[in-house]
Amino acid sequence: METGVLDISPTVEKRDPDKRIFVNRSLSLEKIKFYGFDMDYTLAEYKSPNYEILGFNMIRDHLVQLGYPPELSKLQYKAEFPVRGLWWDNLHGNLLKVDGFGNILFCCHGLRFLKAEEISILYPNKFMQLDERRIYVYNTLFNLPEIYLLATIIDYFAKHPEYKEVKDGFKWKDLLMSYNSIFQDVRNSVDYVHMKGTLKERTCENLEQYIHKDERLPQVLYNLRASGAKTFLLTNSDWKYTNKVMNYLMDIPGAPYAGETWQKYFDYTFVDARKPVFFGEGTVMRQVDKETEQLRLGHHTGKIEKDAVYSGGSCEVLSRLIGAKGRDVLYVGDHIFGDVLKSKKLRGWRTFLIIPELKDELNVWTSKKDLFNKLQGYDQELSELYLHMDSSNKDRPNVAQVKQSIRETIHLMEMSYGTTGSLFRSGSRQTFFSSQVVRYADIYAGTMLNLLFYPTFYMFRAPAMLLPHESTVRHDGRVIPEEHRRIGLGTINRGLSVEGITTGEEPGQTHDFDDDEFVDEESSEKSSESH
Repeated sequence: METGVLDISPTVEKRDPDKRIFVNRSLSLEKIKFYGFDMDYTLAEYKSPNYEILGFNMIRDHLVQLGYPPELSKLQYKAEFPVRGLWWDNLHGNLLKVDGFGNILFCCHGLRFLKAEEISILYPNKFMQLDERRIYVYNTLFNLPEIYLLATIIDYFAKHPEYKEVKDGFKWKDLLMSYNSIFQDVRNSVDYVHMKGTLKERTCENLEQYIHKDERLPQVLYNLRASGAKTFLLTNSDWKYTNKVMNYLMDIPGAPYAGETWQKYFDYTFVDARKPVFFGEGTVMRQVDKETEQLRLGHHTGKIEKDAVYSGGSCEVLSRLIGAKGRDVLYVGDHIFGDVLKSKKLRGWRTFLIIPELKDELNVWTSKKDLFNKLQGYDQELSELYLHMDSSNKDRPNVAQVKQSIRETIHLMEMSYGTTGSLFRSGSRQTFFSSQVVRYADIYAGTMLNLLFYPTFYMFRAPAMLLPHESTVRHDGRVIPEEHRRIGLGTINRGLSVEGITTGEEPGQTHDFDDDEFVDEESSEKSSESH
């Protein structure tokens, strides 16, 4: 390293990336007295795309039963399209990918990605505030089938010759189907399939097809209890479904409590939690009769009974009954809003977010290193064009070619993840989902099983987060040379097939420049002439 250059690189991590737990805020496991676990997508990781296909088909068929065109029955789920963290805009019927500040990274109407100038017309300054009356955020992995189904339905009506697209939806004769009504129909169908339909029953008929089973799971839970901490299960699922899934997951020959009930791994069991309501006003807590699988009459007010199961309740009641205080609890879940944001914001629990997509994200991050290096190289090249300028300079540098190269490289990076790109970023911009992870998840990993690779007294240390004035200025007051802050240019390849962008099947330019220039004047004029 060059003398005087600020070194902020973290201590070398010897664990493989897929075995690591990543840290936003320092946390000592030794201080954790209670470990709480969600079940779905946390202890029970559903197999993709098997489970999404099952859900997609059931939601689609329910919509057809409600009166939607029978042709929709032919729709098939495409796993490469959806990514969670997208926003649905009820006003214009669009799917949006935004960064942590509300800047729009792409806009998709049906299956067509809008061009920059189209986005500007609908969303001034290519910016959107999170207004819950207008925006719905797809936070969970359960949302993936819903995202793609909604996109394909909008696409179907937009392309159908008998339907005319108007300002807020589609017209057929005297019938108006607003974007909001279509969204609500899909949302209600999702709720029906999950709550009243046969999705859970179909899942239980073939658990091996839909849920990963890992022999390490019982050992992880056993280790936590052996350390002196207490564990509890807190899930939105009902007791009948929870019992079947947990029986399947914990039935491991040679496990610490092999042959015994799965509840042996937990001190307390809470079902029907209705998170995030659970972290606020909550619901009535009732005890579950495990024999009849029915709720007992009355509001439970006594002490927690050993091996008992409780339905509903609230965080306040749970904490009082088990004797837990806010920072004593580490809650492990996959839902950025229902599990992590609310437990952190309202109750002060420490939070461990499970992100199953992290394995694929890391694979792209490492296998496409040349693209990331190239992007940083272009960024350096752009900076150097302005490097020695001050207010006396009148000649503007020609940055069009460098910006175009940046756009092309970002597009290639995005397509490496899938049609709608990475869960965490678009080029140098972090997504809204990413900003929520940083803000509310103390630690995160691809699976809770990674706890197995850390001692139960481990201290997770957050890396230094330096502001620009700290990362670019030495302690002696001298500016760190640009070449020491950037990765080299690498091989420059300015060629790119634009067929997918031109047809609208892939997102084109994303909001990746601070000066808000999606397109230069020449490309903007050409686009205007084509309309």
